[in-house]
Amino acid sequence: MGKTEQLKHISSYTSKLLRQKFGKGPESCHASYGSRYIVLYLRKFICPMEEVLLAQNQYETVTHSRHTIIETILVELKGVIQVTMDVEVLEFYHDWSYENNNGIIVAYVQDGQADFAPEESDFPEKTALEQEVSRLSFQLQKLPGTIESFKISPKIYIVIRYETLVYIEKALIHKGYGKVLKITKNEYEKKLLHSDGRFEQIFGNKVTDIFCDEDFSLDKALTIFFTK
Repeated sequence: MGKTEQLKHISSYTSKLLRQKFGKGPESCHASYGSRYIVLYLRKFICPMEEVLLAQNQYETVTHSRHTIIETILVELKGVIQVTMDVEVLEFYHDWSYENNNGIIVAYVQDGQADFAPEESDFPEKTALEQEVSRLSFQLQKLPGTIESFKISPKIYIVIRYETLVYIEKALIHKGYGKVLKITKNEYEKKLLHSDGRFEQIFGNKVTDIFCDEDFSLDKALTIFFTK
């Protein structure tokens, strides 16, 4: 299979897995890629049970249950990606926008194992984008130790921050409150990005979705922007 067919296969298989586990699959699942990141963008994916809970403002319950189910799916999806594209999947990230009824799954793969079209590591918005994300990171936690960004496609940008955890967060994670911390941070981080961020000025385009996820064990945080 060529790369386009491989990505279509992974997208189709992801939809199948979600349908099996949730009883309903996404309306669409589209895969984009760079040399290190495979981004699966899922549209219109809320199952009937979640609709009921969300109507009662039980967002935390939906987030907990979805996280648990998605983590089981990622185990199988990892094997599918590795066999299909001849890469090693090192990390997964995922996030959901219940308001827009969209979500993402991001796979970080080992460099150099596949003939991927490279993502753009140098693009006009890069400096301004990293500065703006750093500014908001300082409001939420602290300035990142390191920051990098990539333009995965004409509509998708990824910003990666390292070393952002503060002492109290590390203590909460150590005490077993990592899941609660992640849900709370995710909620407030996206509010901050949407309300205080100047991203539409930076991109010169409308931002349709912002997703966030973090690997506490690596002290690594991803922010993914989708533009119109």
